[in-house]
Amino acid sequence: MRARKKSGLIFGIIARILSSIIGILAIVCVALWVNKDSDNYVLIICLSSIIFLAVYIFINILFARLEKKKTSKHLATYALTTIMYDVVNNSQEPAIICDSTKKIVWFNKASQVAINQSASLVGKKATLFVQTPFSEKNENKQIITEIGDKKYKVEVTNFDMPNKTTYSLLMFRDVTELSNLKQFLIDDEKLIAYIIVDNLEELLQFEQEKYRDAASEVGAKLRQWSDRVGGIIKEYEKDKYVFVFRRKDLEEFESNNFDILDEIRKIRVGSGNLPVTISIGVAKTTGSLLEKEKVAHVALDMALQRGGDQAAIKDDDGIFFYGGKTNTVHKRTKVRARVEASNLATLMSKSSNVIIMAHKYPDYDAFGASFGMARLAKLCGVKVNIVTDFKNENVKRCLKCIEQDDKGKGTYAGLFVNSSKGLDLVRSRTLLVIVDVNNPAMFESTDIYENVTDIAVIDHHRKAGEFSKSLVLEYIEPSASSASELVSEMLEQSVAPGTVQKIEADMLLAGILLDTNQFTKGTGTKTYAAAMYLRDNGASYDGIQDLFKTNIDVYRQVAKFGQKVEIYRNSMAIAVNYDNSEELDRTLAAKVADALLMVEDVSASFAIMQIDDTIHISARSSGFVNVQLILEKLNGGGRYDAAAAQIKNSTLQNTLLKLKEAIDSYFDSEG
Repeated sequence: MRARKKSGLIFGIIARILSSIIGILAIVCVALWVNKDSDNYVLIICLSSIIFLAVYIFINILFARLEKKKTSKHLATYALTTIMYDVVNNSQEPAIICDSTKKIVWFNKASQVAINQSASLVGKKATLFVQTPFSEKNENKQIITEIGDKKYKVEVTNFDMPNKTTYSLLMFRDVTELSNLKQFLIDDEKLIAYIIVDNLEELLQFEQEKYRDAASEVGAKLRQWSDRVGGIIKEYEKDKYVFVFRRKDLEEFESNNFDILDEIRKIRVGSGNLPVTISIGVAKTTGSLLEKEKVAHVALDMALQRGGDQAAIKDDDGIFFYGGKTNTVHKRTKVRARVEASNLATLMSKSSNVIIMAHKYPDYDAFGASFGMARLAKLCGVKVNIVTDFKNENVKRCLKCIEQDDKGKGTYAGLFVNSSKGLDLVRSRTLLVIVDVNNPAMFESTDIYENVTDIAVIDHHRKAGEFSKSLVLEYIEPSASSASELVSEMLEQSVAPGTVQKIEADMLLAGILLDTNQFTKGTGTKTYAAAMYLRDNGASYDGIQDLFKTNIDVYRQVAKFGQKVEIYRNSMAIAVNYDNSEELDRTLAAKVADALLMVEDVSASFAIMQIDDTIHISARSSGFVNVQLILEKLNGGGRYDAAAAQIKNSTLQNTLLKLKEAIDSYFDSEG
């Protein structure tokens, strides 16, 4: 301010000197001009004085106005600077100024109080106050930080000094109470869960007198679980409950891996001492109670479609699962098969054409289920095609059987097409039927899936996740041994006896035989009922036995593959094929996994092999380990007792390490 006053004084002196000089020059000039023609010096002096006085007054008035304006501006700046400095310096909330290296160059008194330091803070790092990195990008943006037991909202303002140095002003505003209130509202938000007893009725169908005791015990454990967190649980239908609780309680449930699943599983019934299981669907979303109720139903359906005995939590980012440690109970009824078949037939009749496809690297179950679905479409009077891989050895064998049975009649001419031809067949009213797979990444053609609007899925694998597109029909039943079993049931309930052709029944039976390993695993009463239906329609093992024969080269490969076995965690058999010198078949891993499961004390088997840039893992379980949960950690999937995964851009050694980590994680979570 003193420098500004001094410069203003110098400017005033110079202005006055200039005005005097101009005045004198004016007098002289006038005198010379008048002197030419007149000797009237009095007039000359008067005129000169008037001119001088006018110029002098004008310059002084102009200078006075400029000086007044500058003085007013300087006074306002000085006052504002002083006031703001006093406000910030004496504020009860911290404020600091940092240089470009984030070192403190100025601080107010509240800053020392906030971090409980009496010494000067100059030269210390701003991380004492803000842990979140800040820079020019944070200008006028807010950061939340914690100092001691308080939370602050930090406003960062960056400014440049004349010496081209950048400084940051950090203003802190205490938002502890607001933050605590917000967290309380979040924690206290009410969530909804639906709970269903998976298998109580099925387990007690031959011991009805014990039903009431077991059901009461389940209800008592659920009420104890609810009372522990102050929730409300009500049985709205037999073996079905609705549970209302707080969001913060869900964190406890998740941290305990939904231990209520283990508590219910301790309830044993029947002569076989079988466990009772429940499924839970939780809506962890925002919105109204009605919206949460709908989401909870979706989550429960997801848990059931994955085989039950688990909790499914659906939030805005996806769906997460806990549990799933017991095998699926066979509890399907023919009523559902009839309803789903009727719905599918209606959809087919309304469509312009039907495209059927399964998963990549199709096996006999995928082929048989697709073939059976084609029969239903034909009976609906709609054009149908099956998209498949003609290079696949399994497909080649099946097509050879069909050709031999058809004997040149052309019954199935043009039925099978490749992926590119199938994409050309897509129309606005095309119905896409997907069988034996529910993971879009494993579809035979993802392009067809993305371009079709109406999609139906029929599968027996546990559901891996939600579809990116809405489905017109979803029939996923993990209790079924195979997709061919589901399709056989649907045909039995929807078409007239004798309508299914012998070769179609043969292919469906081949699918069942493959996935049950010749009726040795994963079978139930429905499996044998489906096989009997197919036998009534002409299916016979003699007609398809060639499909299951192994040539001598593959037999040797299986024997060689199976020699390199490691027993991990006492009961996990893992075989890795490090020899890539031979032309390998993808089914080799499945055959090795099946063979290893027959080894004494082996509860689960895993076979790892590499074909080109893809590593294939096949897993089998004797019923005590859920191999699906293990391979889901490697982006795979399948069923409780049979699963698979494909990994690209990895090595066999790294894959083996990841598999062992997944196995460890499975057993650690099981406790």
